[in-house]
Amino acid sequence: MTFPSSMTRRALVCAVLATTSVWAQAQSIVMSSTTSTEQSGLFAHLLPAFKKASGLDVKVVALGTGQALDMARRGDADVVFVHDQVAEEKFVADGFGLKRLPVMYNDFVLIGPKADPAATKGKDIVAALAKLSAGNAAFVSRGDKSGTHAAELRFWKLVNLSDKKGSGYKECGCGMGPALNIAASSGAYVLADRATWLNFKNRADLAILVEGDQRLFNQYGVMVVNPAKHAHVKQADAQKFVDWIVSPAGQTTIADYKIGGEQLFFPNAGK
Repeated sequence: MTFPSSMTRRALVCAVLATTSVWAQAQSIVMSSTTSTEQSGLFAHLLPAFKKASGLDVKVVALGTGQALDMARRGDADVVFVHDQVAEEKFVADGFGLKRLPVMYNDFVLIGPKADPAATKGKDIVAALAKLSAGNAAFVSRGDKSGTHAAELRFWKLVNLSDKKGSGYKECGCGMGPALNIAASSGAYVLADRATWLNFKNRADLAILVEGDQRLFNQYGVMVVNPAKHAHVKQADAQKFVDWIVSPAGQTTIADYKIGGEQLFFPNAGK
């Protein structure tokens, strides 16, 4: 029997490693998403179920929605999972996404000190913001072009105070978790998505003060990045994720994610 030389064996090993590396890369996709889906713990619950169903790994880059969309525009992601419908529809209209599909929803809530010195408590987010402005109350804005920041600016616009939010208004340019931490340490008000709030541990003296306003509805959508813009996009694998997340299996997995018995996201694909 003739055995391969050491040089031949090394060449074979290198070839196998190279093939394995290429295969490993082919078995994963990059998803640009929001800090709320990451910091709420949803992906830690969701992605293992997707991998079990598909064999694919998903590498998540969690940013504000605006930054997540910008990342996809540059071709640095295969799929986008965010929550600013107007921005998402523009992303598709500009040719960067193939199709936007609704996936799930929850809601925004106004968080603040339990004593509520600005007397905001209730179901009217616009009235609450007007009181914060009038009283120059401390308010932490994410200021990061995220979906939450976009929603906050829409609410301020309804108060007709887009440029006059009171001397207590500060932008942190940060994610939802850090914004909540700043509010907790300073006794400030902050607009948050409910899912991140439920998973937030450093609450200090904060509590939900405004909820239940229909304007606080928070919809999430998913899109495959258009390979016509960036040929390296893994369209087929990205589509597998989209197909799964809107399927009964994916939708059930979303509904099953709870903290303290409370459901964080409500699937509504196809509705």
